Amino acid sequence: MLHIKEITYRVAGRILLEDASAHIPPGHKVGLIGRNGTGKSTLLKLITGEIHSDAGKIHLRNGARLGVLPQEAPSGPESLLESVLAADVERNKLLAESETAEDPLRIAEIHTRLADISAHTAESRAAKILSGLGFDHEAQQRPCSSFSGGWRTRVGLAGTLFSNPDLLLLDEPSNYLDLEATLWLESFLRNYPQTLIIVSHDRDLLNNVATSIIHLENKGLIKYTGNYDFFEKTRAERLAQNASMAKKQDLQRKHLQSFVDRFKAKASKARQAQSRVKMLEKMKPIASMMEEYTVNFAFPAPIPLSSPIISMESCTAGYSENKPVLQRLDLRIDMDDRIALLGPNGNGKSTFAKLLAGRLQRQSGHMQKSSKLKIGFFAQHQLDEMNPDENAFQHLQEKLGKASESQVRSKLGQFGFSKDKSDVPVRQLSGGEKSRLTFCLLSIDKPHLLILDEPTNHLDVDAREALVQGLNDYEGAVLLISHDPHLVSLVADTLWLVADGTVSAYDGDINDYKKLVMEQARAGASSKKDRVEVVAGEQKADKKPRLSGKEARKARAAARAALSPKRKEIGKLEKNVQKLEQEKSALEVKLASPGTYDKGPEFQAKLVAEIGKLKAAQEAAEAIWMSGLEELESLENT
Repeated sequence: MLHIKEITYRVAGRILLEDASAHIPPGHKVGLIGRNGTGKSTLLKLITGEIHSDAGKIHLRNGARLGVLPQEAPSGPESLLESVLAADVERNKLLAESETAEDPLRIAEIHTRLADISAHTAESRAAKILSGLGFDHEAQQRPCSSFSGGWRTRVGLAGTLFSNPDLLLLDEPSNYLDLEATLWLESFLRNYPQTLIIVSHDRDLLNNVATSIIHLENKGLIKYTGNYDFFEKTRAERLAQNASMAKKQDLQRKHLQSFVDRFKAKASKARQAQSRVKMLEKMKPIASMMEEYTVNFAFPAPIPLSSPIISMESCTAGYSENKPVLQRLDLRIDMDDRIALLGPNGNGKSTFAKLLAGRLQRQSGHMQKSSKLKIGFFAQHQLDEMNPDENAFQHLQEKLGKASESQVRSKLGQFGFSKDKSDVPVRQLSGGEKSRLTFCLLSIDKPHLLILDEPTNHLDVDAREALVQGLNDYEGAVLLISHDPHLVSLVADTLWLVADGTVSAYDGDINDYKKLVMEQARAGASSKKDRVEVVAGEQKADKKPRLSGKEARKARAAARAALSPKRKEIGKLEKNVQKLEQEKSALEVKLASPGTYDKGPEFQAKLVAEIGKLKAAQEAAEAIWMSGLEELESLENT
């Protein structure tokens, strides 16, 4: 299907791709990955012919149809359904020709071809795709111009999928989708019969769709068979092997150089020394392939506050009088909460986040916040509100006030900004770099609650993993809105469903919710409202009758208060396990150090004994910790 042969491409003198090659057979589903800025989107543009390489060739099978997301989302007066149908150019041409054709033979050819491409089912297929992406029957009849930019982008994606190209190229297709639409897209792409290349940082999407991975690394393309998890495992093994080979080569170099240095001046050894010089010159260095610098997310510990930090009773929120978006809000948030909001876009997740952050006032009810509560709010629009002419250093310096230059740069360094990168104007930063700068700025006040609305949209896989680590180390509360199931599963321990005009606890984990969404999709419901009602209805089916708002709030408060000491105890046990692991790892590194073997066998034996004691202590601590977790889970389920 596609041959990429030794291509080289430069941007402003900087080499992005150099002698890069890859082959993609028909029907393969390829995940194209790499860190931000390595050239993934550039490679897609080279494949489509939008730009041309400086050297090498890209060969696409003759007659193959390419499918890419349109650069501009549809925004005209056409209905969504009409816009998607228009994406199938061949069908439209054949239908137009059939209206004027007079030659019986040509008319027969037209109708045969229309039958071959299933033109008679076009409307139902287009409607099904739009439904999967979150548009109900009524929305499909509305003009494109009546939707916001993010929803119009979905329409563009629907048209691209509907056109059924031989080679489908998708660049971060889930960025504007909610979890429900992302799950539908995952299912659609998994069953897509043609060839697919998808650029994505969504691990679940890559794991469930890709049959092979092409990694853009060191200006080249390296292909791995299997999904993302298999790629990660295989690459880790290759990195370790290359590091070991590089170490051996380094020792060999030192040995050869030592001989040359000792004997190059002696006539009797000159020829042998010269031979070794040639060996050194011909010895190609083995790239150790050490991992590039990975960004950290260092969220400072907030000053502890008594729980709850926020409580609501019969609250209502919206943007117009007598038109509430959310009502019957009877909830509380504590310092140790890790909450993820579920539900399709348009149901009020962002409205709820704004209400908590104080950017939207409640219309009725009672909401109590701790007087010293500090909230860090991350939303996509904040990335566009930065001063484009100021750099990261200036933004943070303004936030910190009297801080020294070294203090400002140290803080930026915690979020992956080198000195050079921190002096680049914001307008030249990538989306991921702007996101990291936003995180850096909101961390300054040491917030007690982080509200994160789609925080990973512009982050690559490594940065997403760093964010997971940062959030899990963070000692405050987290409220998360994300279409990334991997992030939700690793960060959140409580799920709230936004449906039926309210927010309520969801009984189950993210995998249970995914199953419900997919079951509903298979059932063929086309209404977004129906989808939410089924999900909400099923998850509530086995629940006890709903208490009044005040009774429910008091019941949850009592239950949480009763379990709070147990949670704190388990938190201490977990930190003890981590401490023992760190101590053991430090001794293992020391044991592996070449200098250790210069200190004699007694010193080595002592280290081995200490490692053994720590390992035993760690195993015992882990057993106590796991027992505590099981006990807590049992208490929570009673």
